[in-house]
Amino acid sequence: MEQFLTTYPWVIWLALIWTLPWKGVALWKSARANQLPWFVALMVINTLGLLEIIYIFAVRPKAKK
Repeated sequence: MEQFLTTYPWVIWLALIWTLPWKGVALWKSARANQLPWFVALMVINTLGLLEIIYIFAVRPKAKK
């Protein structure tokens, strides 16, 4: 993981730019409205999205070598 972050530091910024404004607002609204199922669903979706970014840029290129 450390090698991935040093090789692709821009991916962290891309994930933050995508996560904070768009998904963060949805999480905040669902938490304020006491909608626990939506909050949990959004947390799972956010986690899967970040894992997808890591897979695309870290795991898949290693498999091609």
